[in-house]
Amino acid sequence: MAKYLLLKHYRGAPAAVNCVPMDQWTPAEIQAHIQYMNDFAERLEGTGEFVDGQGLAPEGVWVRSDGEGKPPVTDGPFAETKDLIAGWMIIDVDSYERAVELAGELSAAPGAGGEPIHEWLEVRPFMTAPPTVTD
Repeated sequence: MAKYLLLKHYRGAPAAVNCVPMDQWTPAEIQAHIQYMNDFAERLEGTGEFVDGQGLAPEGVWVRSDGEGKPPVTDGPFAETKDLIAGWMIIDVDSYERAVELAGELSAAPGAGGEPIHEWLEVRPFMTAPPTVTD
């Protein structure tokens, strides 16, 4: 089994077929989209392939270690991720091909007008071992 991160983007990927921004969807369209995502995750829980998934709120801050005391926090500038990453799902599957198959299915979540979005999803494998450093 190998773990993959499926990233949903607000923008930055090639345009989706049904690319109406979510803030222009009706409440029923949003509910249908969320239900599709929940049903997809529930099905993968049944096969043992679902690890976790979450939608992300647009709020966020930068935090870093600054030695002793309270770490500094700032609201930006961001690397555009709070405008870019809409959410993610982690799957644990037998092969890269299965990860691509599931990402393709997830891409068909309904959007505006109840039509599939056909959005592009980023598929990233988890590292299985630390990289080897050579001199």
